[in-house]
Amino acid sequence: MRFVVYGAGAIGGLIGGRLFEAGHDVVLVARGAHGAAIAGHGLRLEDPDRSVTLPISVVGHPRDLAFGGDDLVILATKTQDTAPAVAALSDVAPATIGVVCAQNGVENERLVSERFSDTIAMCVMCPATHLEPGVVQASSAPVSGILDVGRYPSGVDGAVKELAAALRGSTFASEARPDIMRWKYNKLLMNLLNAVEATCGFGPGTSEIVEMIRSEGVAALDAAGIDHASDEEDRERRGGLVTLRPVGGERRGGGSSWQSLRRGTGSVEAEFLNGEIVRLGRSHGVQTPANEVIIGVVEDLASNGGQPGSIEPAAVLDLIGSA
Repeated sequence: MRFVVYGAGAIGGLIGGRLFEAGHDVVLVARGAHGAAIAGHGLRLEDPDRSVTLPISVVGHPRDLAFGGDDLVILATKTQDTAPAVAALSDVAPATIGVVCAQNGVENERLVSERFSDTIAMCVMCPATHLEPGVVQASSAPVSGILDVGRYPSGVDGAVKELAAALRGSTFASEARPDIMRWKYNKLLMNLLNAVEATCGFGPGTSEIVEMIRSEGVAALDAAGIDHASDEEDRERRGGLVTLRPVGGERRGGGSSWQSLRRGTGSVEAEFLNGEIVRLGRSHGVQTPANEVIIGVVEDLASNGGQPGSIEPAAVLDLIGSA
């Protein structure tokens, strides 16, 4: 099996790098300065215990590859980039190729399944960082993260079990789960707080915002009749597997949205994380003012080049109160 990792940022770079280290055939699809750095010098993978530079293959676009029946695509773009990525992939890859959504949120599987019949969902619990071209950091070691997988919308087959086994042999904890979307909806509730971290950090004054945003999320899922794994199930699954330790003497700065602001990408995923709750709320009569406000605040920061943590919690609370 060849793994084609489409989107080699924090998560994609880490997954691809670890699979490559374990002896698997891996090629990355990465664009811009990051892709150029990997092509010129290899992918530098850093964790709390060591740093290694991997001579891993990289291309800038799916059209630069010839796809075969033994390929498995691991899609690790941000959700705002999924639609164009899927369109580019469908131009050159057969509709029967396996595509794994190694992404936050629940929209990616819907988009992929419209073009590809073999869609696999992955629930990503993996503290990774990508801030510098050609460099990806893993803050957890010796287990790099938890990457449970299952068919979309449900089920397990031989391909899913084979993928889980490959991940387990590459420093990840991974189980094949027939109810994988229950776990992705639970992860969605956690990811609602990405926008809070990106705008205000998690210092004094944010607890009220966090509580409102999560409460709206639970209420919207309940009203829509969407089952999700419980906090108790999540704690049991983690079981101390994922640990946060400094890399190169520095603690991890923040999650995916925090990193997007730090790199100045101009966009964040809030519309597909918090926005999922807003859309469910509108459809099922649940008010979601906190999630609506945080989307606007973090998107404004992203479009104007704002830095993470630069908004006072009181300002966000005032906006929610007037929404």
